[in-house]
Amino acid sequence: MRPSTALRQSNRIQHLRRTARRTTTQWRRTLTWWLGAILVGVVAVSFAGTADWAARVRGRMVGWNPYVMLIVIPSGLAFSTWLTRRFFAGAQGSGIPQTIATLHIENFSIVNRVLSLKVASAKIVLTCFGLLAGASIGREGPTVQIGAAIMHGFSRLLGISSVAARRGAILAGGAAGVSAAFNTPLAGIVFAIEELSHSFEQKTSGTMLTGVVLSGVTAIALVGNYSYFGHTDVDVPIGTAWIAVLTCGIVGGLAGGTFSAILIRFSKGLPGRLGRGIKARPVLFAASCGVVLAGLGLVSHGATYGTGYTQAREIIDGSEHYPASFFILKFVATVVSYCSGIPGGLFAPSLSVGAGIGGWIEQYLPHTTPGAVVLLGTVAYFSAVVQAPLTATVIVMEMCDNQQVTLALMATSFLAFGVSRMICKHALYGALADSFMEAAHKTAPEPIYTRGETTPAVEALAEDATAGKADR
Repeated sequence: MRPSTALRQSNRIQHLRRTARRTTTQWRRTLTWWLGAILVGVVAVSFAGTADWAARVRGRMVGWNPYVMLIVIPSGLAFSTWLTRRFFAGAQGSGIPQTIATLHIENFSIVNRVLSLKVASAKIVLTCFGLLAGASIGREGPTVQIGAAIMHGFSRLLGISSVAARRGAILAGGAAGVSAAFNTPLAGIVFAIEELSHSFEQKTSGTMLTGVVLSGVTAIALVGNYSYFGHTDVDVPIGTAWIAVLTCGIVGGLAGGTFSAILIRFSKGLPGRLGRGIKARPVLFAASCGVVLAGLGLVSHGATYGTGYTQAREIIDGSEHYPASFFILKFVATVVSYCSGIPGGLFAPSLSVGAGIGGWIEQYLPHTTPGAVVLLGTVAYFSAVVQAPLTATVIVMEMCDNQQVTLALMATSFLAFGVSRMICKHALYGALADSFMEAAHKTAPEPIYTRGETTPAVEALAEDATAGKADR
């Protein structure tokens, strides 16, 4: 054999070996991503089951003696706040702002802490504990942070150093969390584009879409292809029935915008002695919030406790009618629960408040099917709170398994979004991001965010960057 021929064969063999190694590495990475997405689905379903169990236990306590909540809620919120601030910095709040923030933070030591499996595990336990205690919180927002933490953990396991790839994993995990939590795959995709990333990166789109599909399929395999609010067969034909679109859009927009404005104002700190007292004694303040929540629960006969999922479903299917006081009390309970500083999301309570608004409005609009008005009220308030109209439309549409009302839902959602912007100029998560970035930039030794980007986050992370060190 000639030397030149032997050299060509040797080069060909080396090329085949390199190609095989690259192919093996790519498949190993792909299979790891798939495993991560499946794990997100399993954890989300387990989280939902545990949250439902906590709600049932709370219901038995309330049934035994409603006044026991005067002790359970204050002590529960105080203990949860102490645990969060002392041991699990980054677990408070809904989890969605934390996820959004990590997509723009350059200092990955902070990202690793916020999206650690320790914080994700604490998020599950403390959210369920808050539901057991009776706080007006949800599990869907925390599931987003948990999903992002799982996928981020797998990216670290693979040794990925590319910033874009690691952020793509976080984005995919957050989207997969929404998909599995609501059993709404399309909503997971829209949520990732509109709320988490505010863009659609071609490099990360495949990972995100695969994660959403696999987590959704896993949830369906474990609990079945259910709809969050069941199936509704209602329609809003163009004509006089669209008065409901205008009414729900305006009322829901005003209520949701007010809710966001209140939370943003509180996140900046209250003035005077009261504000200083809250910062100095957060555990005592959480207990005080618990007393308020217990009082609201007694007045509403327990309707303000927990996610509000049961009440929302009963209003939508027409099996139960709640007075206007329900959505008002639930509104206040959600504000108080968030301000207490415990882990817990805003999605489910917001849907409950929106359903209550729709249920109140429908009695004054005989030209529209009552169930349709309730759906319009739900999407209006939810859109006004998160100021993400496409996400709100798709989530409500998929949760009620009804595409007939899509046009009316979208019109209501965008109208509510516009009204909310008149009251609250900045989106809730975006305004909280400003507070976080300013505080964190002052304390961090190096830049923690990508300059020039508008990045929603939560002020709790800023507190964690400083208060967490002080606690230790």
